[in-house]
Amino acid sequence: MSILLFVMLGVFIFMMFRRNKKTQQQQAELQSKFAPGVEVMTSFGLFGRIVDIDDAENKVTLELSPGNLATVHRQAVTKVVEPAAEAIAEPAAASPVVPDDASSLTTPEAGSTATGAETPEETLKRLNDEGKKDS
Repeated sequence: MSILLFVMLGVFIFMMFRRNKKTQQQQAELQSKFAPGVEVMTSFGLFGRIVDIDDAENKVTLELSPGNLATVHRQAVTKVVEPAAEAIAEPAAASPVVPDDASSLTTPEAGSTATGAETPEETLKRLNDEGKKDS
């Protein structure tokens, strides 16, 4: 029984070191992609383009929007953002046509000539009737 316990402990330690090694490899791969002009995302959700990298102090300068710069720690940059291929290929086909007003949200019933406006008395009656249905 004690041998099984030591084997389980050994497997647990092996898996822990293996996971740490994979994480370090992924971090090193990400760091190798850093270069000025690359779109990135920080760990706190800030998107920007790398302008400058200071290896001595582990700082990265990001351009958030034209003229707005932010300096973050190098490890705060967690993801390289790559543009979606299908979004670049057909931007017009992917976006639906959205009307400027709310007229398309309601469809007139067939044979109805009412404009849809109700008087305050009708509104009060409708709301009172809805309250009775709930109880």
